[in-house]
Amino acid sequence: MKTLDILDRLLAFPTVSLEPNLDLILFVEDVLRQAGATVQVLRDESGTKANLYATIGQVDQAGGVLLSGHTDVVPVKGQAWTKPPFQMTQEDGKVYGRGTADMKGFVACAIAAMVRASQYDLKTPLHMALSYDEEIGCIGVRSLLDVLADAPFKPGFCIVGEPTSLAVATGHKGKTVIRATCTGREGHSALAPQALNAIHLATDLIAVLRQEQAALAASDAQDADYDVPYSTVHVGLIQGGVALNIVPNHCQLDFEIRNIAQDDPAEILNRIRAAADNIVARHSDDYPEVSINFEITNSYPGLLTPESSDVVAFVKSLTGANATMKVAFGTEAGLFTQRLSLPTVVCGPGSMAQGHKPDEFVTLVQLQQCDQMLDALIARLRDGL
Repeated sequence: MKTLDILDRLLAFPTVSLEPNLDLILFVEDVLRQAGATVQVLRDESGTKANLYATIGQVDQAGGVLLSGHTDVVPVKGQAWTKPPFQMTQEDGKVYGRGTADMKGFVACAIAAMVRASQYDLKTPLHMALSYDEEIGCIGVRSLLDVLADAPFKPGFCIVGEPTSLAVATGHKGKTVIRATCTGREGHSALAPQALNAIHLATDLIAVLRQEQAALAASDAQDADYDVPYSTVHVGLIQGGVALNIVPNHCQLDFEIRNIAQDDPAEILNRIRAAADNIVARHSDDYPEVSINFEITNSYPGLLTPESSDVVAFVKSLTGANATMKVAFGTEAGLFTQRLSLPTVVCGPGSMAQGHKPDEFVTLVQLQQCDQMLDALIARLRDGL
């Protein structure tokens, strides 16, 4: 099957995050098994979602290159699409559909490359990994990494095919998601000063977060390769109160830390915790039930692959690129490096400027260039790298 034929099929599976992706995985499994690949399908506990790991070439041989992608896409609800999101549309040199850029375009190229590679006797194996629920915090890939960590033979390099317009990306920030729960004392709003408003506690905490953000922006820890060259703290959700005439005793806010490699998110959070303890201490004599508690609900590490590393030189040789970049968005790449010590870069067709938007697209030229990059990879694998 050709890349566009595969992409047409992939787009038809509405694999929105949290929804099943099993039908897509079984389709890919069938294509790869017919090509002679060794395939593992790793289902989750529900049996409706799965990761996939496949190899063309010797499975009992260490090394080779792993092509990695996620199968889930972001929702289309509330977006003003003018083209069917789950049906491929070609127009004016572009391919439209949800996930064309992020990142079913690369997945289609990778599957097609696996099929082409099966026609040769590879001296070094080609691997592919597909995951689920990446868009909501790199959820699915973690169980796949557990399996690979225990495998006797591991790949030598990894290419995560997120959209970079086929530039070689060596880094992205890490992300930690935290839920803060503020507890005060309820009361009638007519007697509000006699109660302890949990929303007010939350606003005091938000002031702490903004102070921490200002300190990070002014710190010496900077990375000019990012559009925002410092670590960031961002509040995205806040929930509190049940009625206007009730002083709320509960307020919850969700915030995130996106850290550059020079900053430790645990240290940032420890500073925030210490400041929150000071807020609580101001009220604890009069309101012993007061508290601000923190729960880390999700996290993934950043990626910082040295530009001098072999994987960077290797992938640049496939693309013809002379420079590298870092991407603003998070990926699974940092997890491959952290969990498997696997040298990893991010490189794939399309641009995140089109991702997550209505009428998402990737250009035919980018898909063709990705196919060419993977053809160059196959040639190197035939020769043993």
